[in-house]
Amino acid sequence: MNRTAHITRKTKETDIDLTLNIDGLGKSEITTGIGFFDHMLAGFSKHGFFDLTLSVNGDLEVDGHHTVEDTGIALGTAIKEALGDKAGIKRYGSFILPMDDALCLCAIDLCGRPYFSCDATFPAERVGELDTALVREFFYAVSYSAGMNLHLKMLSGENAHHMIEAMFKAFGKALDEATAFDPRVEGVLSTKGAL
Repeated sequence: MNRTAHITRKTKETDIDLTLNIDGLGKSEITTGIGFFDHMLAGFSKHGFFDLTLSVNGDLEVDGHHTVEDTGIALGTAIKEALGDKAGIKRYGSFILPMDDALCLCAIDLCGRPYFSCDATFPAERVGELDTALVREFFYAVSYSAGMNLHLKMLSGENAHHMIEAMFKAFGKALDEATAFDPRVEGVLSTKGAL
Protein backbone atom coordinates (compact mmCIF):
# COMPACT_ATOMS: atom_id res chain seq x y z
CA MET A 1 0.00 0.00 0.00
CA ASN A 2 1.33 3.40 -1.04
CA ARG A 3 0.11 5.93 1.50
CA THR A 4 1.22 9.10 -0.20
CA ALA A 5 -0.49 12.24 -1.46
CA HIS A 6 0.49 15.16 -3.63
CA ILE A 7 -1.49 18.35 -3.10
CA THR A 8 -1.33 21.59 -5.04
CA ARG A 9 -3.30 24.61 -3.92
CA LYS A 10 -3.20 27.92 -5.74
CA THR A 11 -5.16 31.00 -4.76
CA LYS A 12 -4.59 34.74 -5.06
CA GLU A 13 -2.93 34.53 -1.64
CA THR A 14 -0.82 31.36 -1.75
CA ASP A 15 0.73 28.84 -4.14
CA ILE A 16 1.39 25.52 -2.41
CA ASP A 17 2.98 22.28 -3.57
CA LEU A 18 3.02 19.50 -0.95
CA THR A 19 3.92 15.82 -1.00
CA LEU A 20 3.36 13.61 2.03
CA ASN A 21 4.40 10.01 2.63
CA ILE A 22 2.76 8.58 5.75
CA ASP A 23 5.17 5.63 5.79
CA GLY A 24 8.35 7.65 5.49
CA LEU A 25 11.57 8.05 7.42
CA GLY A 26 11.10 11.59 8.67
CA LYS A 27 12.81 13.32 5.75
CA SER A 28 11.71 16.83 4.81
CA GLU A 29 12.36 19.67 2.40
CA ILE A 30 10.33 22.66 3.51
CA THR A 31 10.23 26.27 2.36
CA THR A 32 7.33 28.46 3.46
CA GLY A 33 9.10 31.81 3.76
CA ILE A 34 8.66 31.74 7.56
CA GLY A 35 11.79 30.22 9.07
CA PHE A 36 10.34 29.21 12.44
CA PHE A 37 7.31 27.60 10.73
CA ASP A 38 9.70 25.60 8.51
CA HIS A 39 11.50 24.45 11.66
CA MET A 40 8.23 23.34 13.29
CA LEU A 41 7.07 21.41 10.22
CA ALA A 42 10.47 19.71 10.00
CA GLY A 43 10.03 18.62 13.63
CA PHE A 44 6.56 17.24 12.86
CA SER A 45 8.02 15.30 9.92
CA LYS A 46 11.07 13.99 11.78
CA HIS A 47 9.33 12.85 14.94
CA GLY A 48 6.28 11.43 13.15
CA PHE A 49 8.43 9.62 10.55
CA PHE A 50 6.53 11.34 7.74
CA ASP A 51 8.35 12.35 4.57
CA LEU A 52 7.24 15.88 3.71
CA THR A 53 8.17 18.03 0.76
CA LEU A 54 6.61 21.48 0.87
CA SER A 55 6.98 24.68 -1.09
CA VAL A 56 4.82 27.70 -0.26
CA ASN A 57 4.82 31.09 -1.93
CA GLY A 58 2.47 33.28 0.09
CA ASP A 59 1.58 36.92 0.46
CA LEU A 60 3.98 37.49 3.35
CA GLU A 61 4.02 41.19 2.51
CA VAL A 62 0.51 41.19 4.04
CA ASP A 63 1.30 38.87 6.96
CA GLY A 64 1.81 35.17 7.62
CA HIS A 65 -1.85 34.24 8.10
CA HIS A 66 -2.65 32.96 4.62
CA THR A 67 0.64 31.07 4.35
CA VAL A 68 0.17 29.25 7.66
CA GLU A 69 -3.57 28.57 7.34
CA ASP A 70 -3.39 27.39 3.73
CA THR A 71 -0.44 25.13 4.58
CA GLY A 72 -2.65 23.58 7.26
CA ILE A 73 -5.43 23.06 4.72
CA ALA A 74 -3.00 21.40 2.29
CA LEU A 75 -1.45 19.17 4.95
CA GLY A 76 -4.84 18.09 6.29
CA THR A 77 -6.04 17.31 2.77
CA ALA A 78 -2.89 15.28 2.14
CA ILE A 79 -3.36 13.27 5.35
CA LYS A 80 -6.96 12.48 4.42
CA GLU A 81 -6.05 11.52 0.85
CA ALA A 82 -3.03 9.40 1.83
CA LEU A 83 -5.02 7.39 4.39
CA GLY A 84 -7.79 6.48 1.96
CA ASP A 85 -10.44 4.29 3.64
CA LYS A 86 -8.29 3.95 6.79
CA ALA A 87 -8.58 0.16 6.79
CA GLY A 88 -6.37 -1.54 9.35
CA ILE A 89 -5.17 1.58 11.19
CA LYS A 90 -5.28 2.19 14.94
CA ARG A 91 -7.39 5.33 14.39
CA TYR A 92 -6.51 6.82 17.79
CA GLY A 93 -3.20 8.28 18.83
CA SER A 94 -1.97 10.31 21.77
CA PHE A 95 1.31 11.59 23.12
CA ILE A 96 2.54 13.73 25.99
CA LEU A 97 5.74 15.42 24.91
CA PRO A 98 8.22 17.31 27.11
CA MET A 99 10.32 20.10 25.63
CA ASP A 100 12.38 21.63 28.44
CA ASP A 101 9.86 23.76 30.41
CA ALA A 102 6.98 22.86 28.07
CA LEU A 103 4.74 19.81 28.37
CA CYS A 104 2.12 19.22 25.68
CA LEU A 105 -0.63 16.64 25.36
CA CYS A 106 -1.92 15.77 21.89
CA ALA A 107 -4.77 13.34 21.22
CA ILE A 108 -6.13 12.38 17.78
CA ASP A 109 -9.10 10.41 16.46
CA LEU A 110 -9.08 9.85 12.69
CA CYS A 111 -12.84 9.43 12.74
CA GLY A 112 -13.74 11.51 9.69
CA ARG A 113 -15.48 14.11 11.86
CA PRO A 114 -13.56 17.35 12.32
CA TYR A 115 -13.29 18.81 15.78
CA PHE A 116 -10.53 20.94 17.23
CA SER A 117 -9.76 21.93 20.80
CA CYS A 118 -6.67 23.87 21.80
CA ASP A 119 -5.76 24.95 25.30
CA ALA A 120 -2.57 26.98 24.98
CA THR A 121 -1.65 30.55 25.85
CA PHE A 122 1.70 31.75 24.60
CA PRO A 123 3.76 34.29 26.57
CA ALA A 124 5.01 36.00 23.39
CA GLU A 125 3.24 37.40 20.34
CA ARG A 126 5.95 36.24 17.93
CA VAL A 127 8.63 33.59 17.68
CA GLY A 128 11.00 34.52 14.89
CA GLU A 129 8.74 35.66 12.05
CA LEU A 130 5.76 33.54 13.17
CA ASP A 131 2.80 35.20 14.85
CA THR A 132 2.00 32.78 17.70
CA ALA A 133 -1.75 33.32 17.17
CA LEU A 134 -1.32 31.45 13.87
CA VAL A 135 -0.38 28.19 15.61
CA ARG A 136 -4.04 27.66 16.51
CA GLU A 137 -5.10 28.58 12.96
CA PHE A 138 -2.71 26.00 11.50
CA PHE A 139 -3.92 23.10 13.63
CA TYR A 140 -7.57 24.09 13.15
CA ALA A 141 -7.06 24.00 9.37
CA VAL A 142 -5.32 20.61 9.56
CA SER A 143 -8.04 19.05 11.70
CA TYR A 144 -10.92 20.24 9.56
CA SER A 145 -9.28 19.42 6.24
CA ALA A 146 -8.25 15.94 7.43
CA GLY A 147 -11.56 15.23 9.15
CA MET A 148 -9.83 14.48 12.42
CA ASN A 149 -10.68 15.04 16.04
CA LEU A 150 -7.65 16.92 17.40
CA HIS A 151 -7.03 18.01 20.96
CA LEU A 152 -3.93 19.96 22.01
CA LYS A 153 -3.41 20.92 25.61
CA MET A 154 -0.40 22.73 26.97
CA LEU A 155 0.06 21.25 30.43
CA SER A 156 2.89 23.63 31.33
CA GLY A 157 5.33 25.99 29.69
CA GLU A 158 7.08 29.32 30.01
CA ASN A 159 8.96 29.69 26.71
CA ALA A 160 6.86 30.18 23.56
CA HIS A 161 9.45 28.54 21.30
CA HIS A 162 9.50 25.40 23.46
CA MET A 163 5.72 25.35 23.80
CA ILE A 164 5.06 25.53 20.06
CA GLU A 165 7.78 23.03 19.28
CA ALA A 166 6.27 20.63 21.81
CA MET A 167 2.90 20.98 20.07
CA PHE A 168 4.23 20.18 16.61
CA LYS A 169 6.32 17.23 17.81
CA ALA A 170 3.49 15.83 19.94
CA PHE A 171 1.18 16.13 16.94
CA GLY A 172 3.67 14.18 14.82
CA LYS A 173 4.03 11.43 17.43
CA ALA A 174 0.27 11.11 18.00
CA LEU A 175 -0.46 11.05 14.27
CA ASP A 176 2.20 8.40 13.74
CA GLU A 177 0.43 6.21 16.30
CA ALA A 178 -3.05 6.85 14.88
CA THR A 179 -1.98 6.03 11.31
CA ALA A 180 -0.08 2.87 12.29
CA PHE A 181 -1.48 -0.51 11.26
CA ASP A 182 -2.78 -2.96 13.86
CA PRO A 183 -3.07 -6.56 12.60
CA ARG A 184 -6.07 -7.10 14.88
CA VAL A 185 -8.13 -4.49 13.03
CA GLU A 186 -10.38 -6.00 10.37
CA GLY A 187 -11.57 -3.32 7.98
CA VAL A 188 -11.88 -0.13 10.00
CA LEU A 189 -11.93 0.32 13.76
CA SER A 190 -15.58 1.35 14.05
CA THR A 191 -18.85 -0.38 14.91
CA LYS A 192 -20.37 1.59 12.02
CA GLY A 193 -18.08 -0.11 9.51
CA ALA A 194 -16.79 3.15 8.05
CA LEU A 195 -14.65 6.10 9.09
